Amino acid sequence: TVLNFKEKKILFIEDSDEDFMIANRAFKANSLDKFIFRVNTGDKGLDYLLNKGDFSDTKKFSRPELIILDLNLPGMDGRELLKIIKQSPELKKIPVVVFTTSEDLQDIESCYAEGANTYLKKPVDFSRFVDSIKYLKEYWFRFAVLPRII
Repeated sequence: TVLNFKEKKILFIEDSDEDFMIANRAFKANSLDKFIFRVNTGDKGLDYLLNKGDFSDTKKFSRPELIILDLNLPGMDGRELLKIIKQSPELKKIPVVVFTTSEDLQDIESCYAEGANTYLKKPVDFSRFVDSIKYLKEYWFRFAVLPRII
């Protein structure tokens, strides 16, 4: 069964307002902007995923079906958060797309070693950003068969 992307929630963990604005425009161009929930630190991302802290009273809480994760975050960075997510029995099934400016080979290798499902470098221009989000949407929500997330 092909899953309808409109039923999916995406957790976007990004500290840069500018990068998020550009990403959100790209998500909007791909009809995904209504399914994005953004947090701006790794600590808040973990709290959201565990339904703790500021998010424990969120009545509409549901775990995301996809996490888009920047690496360079204040506090707990994306590398640390990725490791925690992929070692957690309750979170490890959620696909994590690392979406960052880092082209560092060590970052790429360590993210895959920790369990990242995809590593994408943030494009510099908007049209490429839109294309990246389009392909991400097509792959993760149209073609990939994802595990059930509780």
